[in-house]
Amino acid sequence: MRPTTRRRFLKSSATAGAALGLGDLGFFSRLPRVSAAEARVNPVVVRFNPEIEPLVRLLEDTPREKLLEEIGARIRRGLSYREVLAALLLAGVRNIQPRPVGFKFHSVLVVNSAHLASLSSPDSDRWLPIFWALDYFKSAQAQDVKEGDWTMAPVEDAKVPTASNARQVFTEAMDNWDEPAGDAAIAGLVRTAGAHEIFEIMCRYGARDFREIGHKAIYVANSWRTLQAIGWQHAEPVLRSLTYALLDRGGDANPAKNDFSADRPWRHNQSAVSKIRADWIQGELNSKATGEMLQTLRQASPEEASAKVVELLNRRVAPQSIWDGLFDAAGELLMRRPGILSLHALTSTNALHYAFQTSANNETRRLLLLQNASFLALFRGDDKKLKSLHLDEFEPDLGTSGSTPSLEEIYADISHDRMRAARNVLAWAKQNPDAREFINGARRLVFLKGNNSHDYKFSSAVLEDYQNVSPAWRDRYLAASVFNLRGSGDPDNDLVHRTRAVLGS
Repeated sequence: MRPTTRRRFLKSSATAGAALGLGDLGFFSRLPRVSAAEARVNPVVVRFNPEIEPLVRLLEDTPREKLLEEIGARIRRGLSYREVLAALLLAGVRNIQPRPVGFKFHSVLVVNSAHLASLSSPDSDRWLPIFWALDYFKSAQAQDVKEGDWTMAPVEDAKVPTASNARQVFTEAMDNWDEPAGDAAIAGLVRTAGAHEIFEIMCRYGARDFREIGHKAIYVANSWRTLQAIGWQHAEPVLRSLTYALLDRGGDANPAKNDFSADRPWRHNQSAVSKIRADWIQGELNSKATGEMLQTLRQASPEEASAKVVELLNRRVAPQSIWDGLFDAAGELLMRRPGILSLHALTSTNALHYAFQTSANNETRRLLLLQNASFLALFRGDDKKLKSLHLDEFEPDLGTSGSTPSLEEIYADISHDRMRAARNVLAWAKQNPDAREFINGARRLVFLKGNNSHDYKFSSAVLEDYQNVSPAWRDRYLAASVFNLRGSGDPDNDLVHRTRAVLGS
């Protein structure tokens, strides 16, 4: 990220708002200077590194209506982006219970999405998603207080395993769904093992069951990615929270001793993975095979979906062509049944694909492919509730004039006619092979119009994955995305309204 000076930030913020006709975003320049005393130590609450603890306590203790002003003042005095990002993640980890792995816990899951949005944005927008996430944390914190005020406690050091057996103790705890043992063991593992070694373990457990509709895999990817930005020295509390989340069984009895539907794909695919040829990574791009994968996922069971992946790999189809089918199947599902369940088909596919790209373990990578296919079959659910629509047969709309629609028309259509907007995106993309202009505008609309965590999670995932889909299939994937993006006709979000009111602008 380019360093953002105060002058550059204020000037570019105003320019960005004017460009979309949404007002002057330079209100950050009027944030007042506010001081805060460092909080006292609470022995029953986990403590972070001394250099970040005061800032975390500031986020925790400052009232919601004053937090943005306080952080703005500190940024002007030299507080860095990285420090804000670290404190934001750690405040959520300490104060928000990761069960269920969703709902109010999205304040933690969304930190990486906000960070990705910042990284991918022009200077004018860099701070906007982070300020939104700060405000959202305060909302989630208040909700957590209402629901019992969960707070992460210090680890029981006497139970932390030694370096020689930390990995074994951790895997046994996870396999047996043993929460106390898992909490102590992950602390020992973080203190003695390498970051990539731990990721290899965690990405498997994030993909092993379908509870929380993919949020476990999402938390694995998002926590890892944020730690890469803020530093591994913050890993222990984050991975303790992650471990607790991965062991959530949603009220079920111990899955290690039972046969629940959420666990069956993993058990099946652990056997199926051995049927894949040894040189599976070497194959040919095959658009026809992508179509076959897409067709299979329209009616297949979880077992049939992963069996199709095995078949295609053994036919020497490149993994990329299979991922193309998975990405577009998720996009098609969103078009056929817009809503919370379907959008998680895309965000969980984003997380599993990231794990696939990052893992260096041959078996793990194959398992992630199989699990993603199985999960998409589960996301499909009741076929009777799905619209009759096939993404690979979707046609662009050039209107009566036959001219390419403008981006302004597309953004306006998203607010009142998403199907027309999708067809117009496909028409626009055929004339604009480089979609960055659309993506930048769509992302900016999320900053200004987004009103929930899914706006950030979804947009960061799909706008990233546009580049992960092969050129032959990515325009259709982008067209499907408008079914959960924000349009120019949507109202400004509460943060914009509140901040303007506070600053009198």
